[in-house]
Amino acid sequence: MPMNIYERRKTARRIFESAVESVLPGRLITGSVVLQDNELHIHDAVHSLQPGRKVHVFGSGKASVGMARSLLRILKEQVAGGIIVTSQMTDDDLSPLLVVEGSHPVPDEKSVRGAELLINGLSQLERDDFFIYLLSGGSSALIEKPLKSITLVEMQETTRLLLKHSVPIQKINAIRKHLSMVKGGRLGQYTEASGAVLVISDVIGDDLSVIGSGPFYYDTASYQQCREILEREAIWDKVSPGVRSIISNGLAGNIPETPKNIKDSIHHYLLGTNRIALDKACLTAEAAGLNCYIRTASLAGEAREVAKDLVSLAMHVSKDHEPYKPPVCLLFGGETTVNVHGAGKGGRNQELALAALAEIGQQENILLLSGGTDGIDGDSSAAGAIADSGFFMEGFRQGLSIAHFLDDNNSNAFFQAVGGLLETGPTGTNVMDITLLIIDKEDL
Repeated sequence: MPMNIYERRKTARRIFESAVESVLPGRLITGSVVLQDNELHIHDAVHSLQPGRKVHVFGSGKASVGMARSLLRILKEQVAGGIIVTSQMTDDDLSPLLVVEGSHPVPDEKSVRGAELLINGLSQLERDDFFIYLLSGGSSALIEKPLKSITLVEMQETTRLLLKHSVPIQKINAIRKHLSMVKGGRLGQYTEASGAVLVISDVIGDDLSVIGSGPFYYDTASYQQCREILEREAIWDKVSPGVRSIISNGLAGNIPETPKNIKDSIHHYLLGTNRIALDKACLTAEAAGLNCYIRTASLAGEAREVAKDLVSLAMHVSKDHEPYKPPVCLLFGGETTVNVHGAGKGGRNQELALAALAEIGQQENILLLSGGTDGIDGDSSAAGAIADSGFFMEGFRQGLSIAHFLDDNNSNAFFQAVGGLLETGPTGTNVMDITLLIIDKEDL
């Protein structure tokens, strides 16, 4: 029997929450890292620790505190110390680690201090030392030290320009790597010690050169590609003369390229991904009596256009029962973009949901939920939003124009008014976004 609208919303939230729970740092670390005597097991690999040598722990990203908390429980007195750079400070005692705050999504002086502490800490390690680096989404902004020929302000202005023009994160990071002393493998050049980088991915395809701008990985981008990106987006002439100078000097060979080979002494381990979250979400949907299919973990594109495509698919499934038979849950992972023209508040997930709401209208058996697994969508405190006929009719009752709110990029205000916000608070993890469609049977 079909669910009523309130049951459907409750089920959708439960599906999303289970996906987030599956990629929480504590769960990922506990399931991946084991210490036995002087042997550190990470997945199927074994690292033999030198007798009398403790493990140094460093990290950066939105999930770094949660990862560090769990790692400390495993390593206990085997931790020598280290630095964690996070987006939000914690009251937890993570000693002997020093926890500092960086800035996100645009780096500031706190980000520079964090990068300098990491550089200093890594530089002091000896060849026989071993370190673990906890890397997660947000690191690209949380740690930053510009090349000496440009200022932090120039780096900030460049980042804002790229974000404003909705440049995909992979391309943003390609440029930031070439302006930075810590990105694109450059942070790993400061140490002779061996290490393991434990990674929670927040990028499509889980490319290690892109996650956190690959501070210990080799860089696949080049100064030539940086120039092409800026020209293609018509912002080459808008970036500062200092930024243009670095890229031009890099092209001329006057500035060394980012590292193009991974260091043999540093190994990367992928612990958390969007696909892991989608798999758990699918199990939860099936337990709720829904057929479930994962459509993609690579959802991308402009949020409003993606919304139209998703609802069009849902309408087809509802009407023709093809290629899926209701009741069904369709899952999509990835990260869309928003072209910001208005002055409102929101984020890509709320904008996607609001655009979907316009398409769903009064169709009673379709629900769309879209949320960020980090619990923070854009410049709002919500993770995302839910769109269904009930919220559409409430907006109609209040005389709210969806088109008006979309024009002002003010999706948060719309859903605050009608009650469709998905609010989880910061989750402490980040594996991009989860979008789900529930297409129920029509005959209530």
